[in-house]
Amino acid sequence: MDDPANLILHRGERAFVMLNRYPYTSGHLMVVPFEHMPSLEGLDAAVLGEIMQLVTRAMSALRKVYHPEGFNMGANIGSAAGAGVAEHIHIHVVPRWSGDTNFMSAVGETRVLPEDLSESYRRIKDAWE
Repeated sequence: MDDPANLILHRGERAFVMLNRYPYTSGHLMVVPFEHMPSLEGLDAAVLGEIMQLVTRAMSALRKVYHPEGFNMGANIGSAAGAGVAEHIHIHVVPRWSGDTNFMSAVGETRVLPEDLSESYRRIKDAWE
């Protein structure tokens, strides 16, 4: 899945949903507006509304596939906040389970995933539709 276009699960009118290429957990999604904007304040109400609808729909699909016990959702706005692409806002939707953290990310500077991205894509895409 080297092509970022292969990570896109859904294209809406104003925003899209994609797998995170470097996920924290299996099923880590991002909801991204088509409009290139560095922060939420620059987006109009229609875009913000669609983003929230897609976040909710993403949670529903992830519940079906992974049965998470909770979610982390958020945005890193600006490079000081850890934004990888500081010029383009996106919302992370990360499924979580009790005890799912490990030392590999902090100490080993690597991430361990129990599922290949192509398998995650297939499973979430099936649940989305």
